[in-house]
Amino acid sequence: MTQASVNSTPLGTPLDKDKRNWIVATAVVGGAGVAAVAVPFASTFTPSERAKAAGASVEVDISAIKPGEKITVEWRGKPVWILKRTPEQVAALPKHDSLLADPLSKRKPSELTPVYARNVNRSIKPETLVVVGICSHLGCSPSDKLAAGPQPSLPDDWAGGFLCACHGSTFDVAGRVYKNKPAPDNLEVPPHMYLSDTRLLIGEDKKA
Repeated sequence: MTQASVNSTPLGTPLDKDKRNWIVATAVVGGAGVAAVAVPFASTFTPSERAKAAGASVEVDISAIKPGEKITVEWRGKPVWILKRTPEQVAALPKHDSLLADPLSKRKPSELTPVYARNVNRSIKPETLVVVGICSHLGCSPSDKLAAGPQPSLPDDWAGGFLCACHGSTFDVAGRVYKNKPAPDNLEVPPHMYLSDTRLLIGEDKKA
């Protein structure tokens, strides 16, 4: 009898109002819960500022680099070397092409060498080399061996370049790998362009 009387309570009574208020409150809370879940989920589709920065171009002032000197900057978490070669280093580049595995950068050109760097210098300007300082073998970072002549772990006729001590891969001052070395490819040339004679932009090459 009690249950029947409750079920038959006419609309508009205090009990009915309480029930409706409870249903509305439950719906609002439930909707808020869905919204709280949806916002973080949707935010995963929006690149974070850090992600944007990771792919951003890097502008570098190269005015202070003297011939024979090299600086390192970071781009996309990678070390990028900017080497200003001496006139002697530039002149020597064609002389040891026969010792190199890929002197004209024909292997994987679209991946490792932009069109404007597919030359003996592997650069836009003959004196300025811009390469990613990561060995194409196992991702180690080679060390500078820019001075020519006999040195430990290097041949007596060493012309200057870079040595990856991990497994002995050697590269010339154009970042080209020597023959019969573990590294399968030359060092990567990143997209880059000159904003002026002293300003270099790494990561873009629309005007190169």
